[in-house]
Amino acid sequence: MDWGAILENTIRGLIGERFIVFALAAIGLNLHFGYTGLLNFGQAVFMAAGAYGLAITVVTIGPRLNDPDGLDLGLSTTTLFWLGVFVAVVVFPLIMALIMGIPTLRLRADYLAIVTIAAAEIFRLIARSPRFDWLTGSSDGLSGFSKTFYDMSPFDPGGRYLFDLFIGNQMFLVLVGWVVLALSAFTCWLIIRSPWGRVLKAIREDEDAARSLGKNAYWYKMQALMLGGIFGAIGGMLRAIGFSLAQPDNFITDVTFFVWVALILGGAGKIMGPLIGAAILYGILDFTDIFLRQGVANGNIPESIMTGTQVGQVRFMLMGLGLVLLAAFRPQGIIGNKEEMALDDR
Repeated sequence: MDWGAILENTIRGLIGERFIVFALAAIGLNLHFGYTGLLNFGQAVFMAAGAYGLAITVVTIGPRLNDPDGLDLGLSTTTLFWLGVFVAVVVFPLIMALIMGIPTLRLRADYLAIVTIAAAEIFRLIARSPRFDWLTGSSDGLSGFSKTFYDMSPFDPGGRYLFDLFIGNQMFLVLVGWVVLALSAFTCWLIIRSPWGRVLKAIREDEDAARSLGKNAYWYKMQALMLGGIFGAIGGMLRAIGFSLAQPDNFITDVTFFVWVALILGGAGKIMGPLIGAAILYGILDFTDIFLRQGVANGNIPESIMTGTQVGQVRFMLMGLGLVLLAAFRPQGIIGNKEEMALDDR
């Protein structure tokens, strides 16, 4: 066993790009479910909105804005990139929140769950449609929008950094991601400690009681859906930059389930819950992946038990077993409280 490689792979899972992306998405989901009691099973659509908001602005709309035979605004690539960031983080997620929230937030919690699942799939299928190939790139997706981001990197693209864990571009993305993640967690902490955040908790605990005190529960839930969607969109945008591709199948329903796993594993209704849950999730997945592969390659695990092609499935089986044990012995998550898992679904 190459324990050095196993340790490096595990650390990448604990602090790397996937941890950052899913921790950000889980922070948004924590605002939805952990603090407001909204059953959002379509967080992937907000992540997709962030990815496509940046990609469409830079790749599809940008050339039309600079077309000499059209508007010819003469926007620089840097300006287009930051315009794309604004569209990705603000415009697209707010539009998606309004589309999903207006018809459902006055109804019971399970209606929102149904609508969010459907919205995520509808968005993905529309993005895959050949009819919208000119806008979304269809099933091939859009690329060529991350160069401006990496041009700002102070790191040598061919160099290795942080104990050789990351190459130059990866290191820059991880560094920016950690800064964004820290700011997001701090912002969430400030929000929840504010009077607005206390109203969200009141709505989660007893929406009728909050209404009796004169609070517009519908509008507060809409605001929470928007704000949580923004955090998810930031995660999706960083994921697209890391892949250098906005592709619809990167935002399938499984993505939402991974976000839920990260939240429940760490503990809903806790600021650090999404971060701890995402770190544990990808630390374990990366550890089991390389550990089992090396065990099979070195003959420590006989082929009668497992082959190299089965490692991917087995590690998810082990994660599922761990979640079953967690649900049985600590359903509130690592640092959560049982009270935070209660939901007023009237």
